[in-house]
Formats: sequence, structure tokens, C-alpha cells
Amino acid sequence: MITPGIREPLTAAMVAKCRELGAELLAVGVMPDHAHLLVRLPATLAIATLVKEVKGASSHLVTHVITPGADFKWQGAYGAFTLAKEDAPVLRAYILGQERHHAEGGIVAEREIWGGCIE
Repeated sequence: MITPGIREPLTAAMVAKCRELGAELLAVGVMPDHAHLLVRLPATLAIATLVKEVKGASSHLVTHVITPGADFKWQGAYGAFTLAKEDAPVLRAYILGQERHHAEGGIVAEREIWGGCIE
């Protein structure tokens, strides 16, 4: 559902919403059917709030601005996981290489889950 034509603005909307909420977005990887975000949250921001706001802002952009009336929506569920600070660079590199990992079949299941997935 995430076509090349909406991928860049969709990503920009997720980045903007994270900034607006005071979350530090360390990496984002958008694939045709899901997205991974590596985010450092402020103590005052609940994970559920971040995900709700990011999904809402990006869906609204697609269905009201880019392709009005499009049948685009995220899956209702999501995964969110914590990790040790020293593991962040490894996961960041993995997320930034999402396209290559999927194309080459080099998906690391643990990192797919560990990264948290919005579908």
C-alpha cells in the first residue's frame, strides 16, 4: 500500500510528528507494507500516544492531501520494544538498510521484531 509516490511524504509526516511530540527519531525505514521507527522518547510521552499520533498524521496526509479518498490505513496493532543504548547503532543501521535487507532476503527476524513495526 505504500507506493513509491507516497513513500517520501509519508516518511516526512512521520518525522515531523515525532519532532512535534518531542521524540528524537533516530531512524525510519518505510517498506511497501510496514515501517520501522527507532525513537528516543521523552519521559512525558507514552508509546501509545506516539504511535497513535504518527499513524494518524501519516494516514491523514495520504487520504486527505496526497491521494484524497484513497483506501489507506495502518493496521490497528503495532509493536514497541526497548533496547540498550549501546544496541541503538546496530538497529539504526538495520532500519536504514531495510530496503536492501528485504530485496536480498537478508531479514533478521529478531531485528524486525526488535525494531517495532507499524503495519
